[in-house]
Amino acid sequence: MLLFLKNLLFTLIVPGAVAVYVPLRLAPWRGELPPPGWGFVQSAALLPLAAGSAVYLWCVWDFAAFGRGTPAPVDAPRRLVLRGLYRYVRNPMYVGVLLVIAGWALLFRSPRVVGYGAVVALFFHLFVVVVEEPTLRGKFGRSYERYCKEVGRWAPRAGRGRAA
Repeated sequence: MLLFLKNLLFTLIVPGAVAVYVPLRLAPWRGELPPPGWGFVQSAALLPLAAGSAVYLWCVWDFAAFGRGTPAPVDAPRRLVLRGLYRYVRNPMYVGVLLVIAGWALLFRSPRVVGYGAVVALFFHLFVVVVEEPTLRGKFGRSYERYCKEVGRWAPRAGRGRAA
């Protein structure tokens, strides 16, 4: 139960702010759902919003159920998570958050949210390369190195085996 609460709290504070609160503050939104002028683009926005949310929640589940931790760096999983979406991409949780931001950008047809998403993507990339990957190499050693060779950082690798 404590692990569930820690994951819920982290999700509400960090991804909740990054993927929901800030995009809604940047978007030309008057608190109306659906926004005025609903059309095909807004309907299409539901796909990345739903997919990104599902990706994030699936990853949190794997972190808790298998890794026995949370997405928070101070309470990271104790085991290297190589299951679920992590078999295909090393950072699916970040991809999920970016999909949600893209969904808001489409929903509100907002260039400001698109720009914000680009800044968030750059921050994610720098954080992964400078902080997360060295930390995981130090913690999990060869198994993480092997995982990096088999699984792409941001997109699945064509013709490569998946991590087991």
